[in-house]
Order: sequence, then C-alpha cells, then structure tokens
Amino acid sequence: MRIFILVLAVFVTLVSCDKLDELTKFDLEYKSQVTIPSTAGVDLPFDMFTPDMETNSDSQFEVNDTRKDLIEEIKLTRLQLVITSPDDSDFSFLESLVVYISAEGLDEIKIASKEVVDENVGDVLDVDVLDVDLKEYIKKDKFNLRLKTVTDELISTDHEIDVNSTFFVDAKILGL
Repeated sequence: MRIFILVLAVFVTLVSCDKLDELTKFDLEYKSQVTIPSTAGVDLPFDMFTPDMETNSDSQFEVNDTRKDLIEEIKLTRLQLVITSPDDSDFSFLESLVVYISAEGLDEIKIASKEVVDENVGDVLDVDVLDVDLKEYIKKDKFNLRLKTVTDELISTDHEIDVNSTFFVDAKILGL
C-alpha cells in the first residue's frame, strides 16, 4: 500500500510540474512591412530591411508571468510573407529568399529561408524557419529583419509585403 501511495504522489507531482511548465510557454507575434521596388533586377540578390520592431519584451513577459532572466529559449516558429499590394500579384517573381535577424550589440544571423520559391505560389509565402535560439535578440528593446531576395522576373510595380513572425517562448518554472 505504501508503494502505491508513493507512486501516486510521484505521478501527481510530475503531472503538476508539466502543467506548470505549460504555463510558462507562449507565443510572441510581430508584424512589419517591406517594399520590393519595381526596379529590382533579375537574378541579382538585393536586400530589404524591416523597420526596427519594438519587442516590448518586458511587458510581454510580465503579461505571461515571467521575466527576461527566466527565459530559457525563444525560437522562430513561423515566418509568413503576405503581398498587400498590388492586389493581383503573387510571389512567382521570387526565385529565393533568406531572412536574417539583427539587434544592437548582436551579430546578424540567418533565421529562415526559401531556397526555391514555387512558381505557382500565391500571395502568401511561408518561409522555412531554422532551429535557432533567438532569446538574446527578442530580449532586446528592438530588432530588425533583413530579407535577401533574388527575383527571376522583372516586376513593374512596387510590391508591399507584410512580414508576420511568431516566436515561441519557453521560460523557467517559478525561476527554477
């Protein structure tokens, strides 16, 4: 009987820790915009930079009952590009795309790419994300993204693109 009670106590403790652990995991979403100019050349790489994105990390962490010093890791889980203008355009003009993140005092690193953009893609492009810990970048007050693109056809008008990113945050349980 004692063994049963001991096993039950251990089981309840483990389940409770798992539930607590889930409370310290959450997503942060950021949205920015870039413009691909109509003068972009074919088969030549060119860079587009997002404006600095305010992380508001202190307040975001507080809302989720944690602090910067308790963050274990932050990973990009989704990076999606959406053409907002012109209305009738799609991403078929892109040959490839590489996305980098940078923040003050930190080296720029590659976080996502699309080595080959499908010719039949529509106006939404999901970029393949890399498994990289980005906590030091998101803990900063702001960061920006650089999109290195190569086009495979001429575009006659500027293309406005929303850059939607989702970061998964995992923090320590009660500071442990």
